[in-house]
Amino acid sequence: AALLEILKRQRDAYGLALYSDQLDYFAPAKGSERHRRMLLDQLERLLVQDSQKKTDTFSVLHQIAEKIHRRSLIFLFTDMLQADRQEEELFAALRHLKYNKHEVVLFHTFSEKYEYSFDFGEAHRRFVDIETGERIDLFTQNYKEQYQKLVQEFFNHLKMKCMQYKIDYVPVDIHQGFDQVLSTYLIKRQQFL
Repeated sequence: AALLEILKRQRDAYGLALYSDQLDYFAPAKGSERHRRMLLDQLERLLVQDSQKKTDTFSVLHQIAEKIHRRSLIFLFTDMLQADRQEEELFAALRHLKYNKHEVVLFHTFSEKYEYSFDFGEAHRRFVDIETGERIDLFTQNYKEQYQKLVQEFFNHLKMKCMQYKIDYVPVDIHQGFDQVLSTYLIKRQQFL
């Protein structure tokens, strides 16, 4: 919604794609006020929706790449986690967007405290996958060091792949306010213009 406001003030056209295991919603880029209100309505519906669907970023990005015909600036908000796909397939989908001459900005969403630092204290915890419902019980302290190492490798690899394919990589701690995330990105972007 904040990005829509920025684009509106710049008099740029804007569209929206929402997906889970399929492309759930797609609106091509337009610049009217009516179109903006429709997109904001879709985002609001997303907030109240109770969904436990798997995501299929790989397939959906290919679909989006085929639907967007003119050169565009694409903002992608995702955690980049997809257990049933090889990492290289996800980057093939991102490359498809780049091949079509789109500029891609990957906002990599995660929780710094929980998903990156694995800070759950020393108690026994039950983890539930919100997409599949699978559960696992463990003492987090027994796995913390190895987990942190693997996550750090994943983040570094993701950042390097984005650099390799000329994709802007913006790590986004979901516990920060959107104003902090956007202002950091916009300041960084302005330095390169």
